[in-house]
Amino acid sequence: MQGAPRPMKVFVTRRIPQEGIRVLSNAGAFEVSVWESDEPVPRAELLKGVAGVDGMLCLLTDRIDTEVLNAAGTELKVISTMSVGFDHLAIEEIKKRGIRVGYTPDVLTDATAELTVALLLATARRLLEGVQEVKSGGWSSWKPLWMCGYGLNGSTVGIIGLGRIGMAIAHRLKPFGVNKFLYTGRAPKPQAVEVDGEYVILDKLLSESDFVVVACSLTPETQGLCDKAFFAKMKRTAVFVNTSRGALVNQEDLYEALSSGQIAAAGLDVTTPEPLPTDHPLLTLKNCVVLPHIGSATYSTRGTMAELAATNLLAGLTGKAMPSELAL
Repeated sequence: MQGAPRPMKVFVTRRIPQEGIRVLSNAGAFEVSVWESDEPVPRAELLKGVAGVDGMLCLLTDRIDTEVLNAAGTELKVISTMSVGFDHLAIEEIKKRGIRVGYTPDVLTDATAELTVALLLATARRLLEGVQEVKSGGWSSWKPLWMCGYGLNGSTVGIIGLGRIGMAIAHRLKPFGVNKFLYTGRAPKPQAVEVDGEYVILDKLLSESDFVVVACSLTPETQGLCDKAFFAKMKRTAVFVNTSRGALVNQEDLYEALSSGQIAAAGLDVTTPEPLPTDHPLLTLKNCVVLPHIGSATYSTRGTMAELAATNLLAGLTGKAMPSELAL
C-alpha cells in the first residue's frame, strides 16, 4: 500500500508582509519555511534553505543563479519573485530546467511613479538642501536668488522607457504644466498619445530635455547606459532622475557630471551597490539626492506585492495559471 504523497516544500527567502504569509498559511498542504529576518538571507543559508524545495519565493536582493538552482535540485518547479524586475534571476538556466517564474508587475506602478515625481521635485527644488539650511542656521533673510531651483511649468521632460511606470510618471507630471514629453525606447508606444509624447532618438531626448527620467528595464543593452557621453549631451541646467536600476548608471561619470556642473542635479532611488557606502563621493554633493530604494514602499503596495507573489507561487505549484507569469 502506497503512503500519502509528501507535502510540497516552499522556501521564502525573507520575512514578507502578512498578506503573503496569510496566502501561504491558508493553502494547507504545503510545508513552508521562512528566513525570519528583514535582512537578506546569507548565501549559505539560501543554499541550505532551497535544498529539495518545490517552490521558492524570493526578492530582488536574492541572486538566483546556477549554484542556487543546483542546490534546490530537480524538485524545483516554481520561482516567484516579489518584484517587477527579474535581472537577479538566471533566466536562461531557469528556462532550460522548465521552471515557471512568477513576478509582480503593475501593483507597484503607482507607488513608484509617485516616488519618482517626489524625487524629481525634491531634487529640482532643492528640498533636502533647504531643510538642512533651516536646521543648520543657514536660513537668514529672504534673498532673490538663494535656494533657487528648476520648475516643471513649461519644461520638456524626457522619459527613457515609456512602459507602465514611465506612462504613470508622465500622467502625474502633466498637470504641472509640462510643455512637452519626449521618450525613447525600442519602438514607439501607442499609449504615448495620452500625454502627447513624442518618440525620439536618445541624443535628441538628452539635448532637449530639462528633466531626464530613467524608467527602463536593466538589460545587457541598457547596463551602463548613463555614462560620460550620455551626461555630456544633456543641458547644463538639466535634472537627472533614476528610479529604475542602479546598474543603468555609471556612478563615477555621474559624480563627474554633477561636480563639474555638466548637469544641474540628480535624484537617485537606486544605486550600485545597495546600500550605497556612506563614504561614497555622490553623498558629498549638495546637488545629488539619494534615497534607499523606496519606490514601492507604501504599506498597501508591499502587501499587495507579497500577496501576488504568494498567489503566483501556489498557482504554479498546483498547475494553475499564475496571475502574473513571466513568459520564458
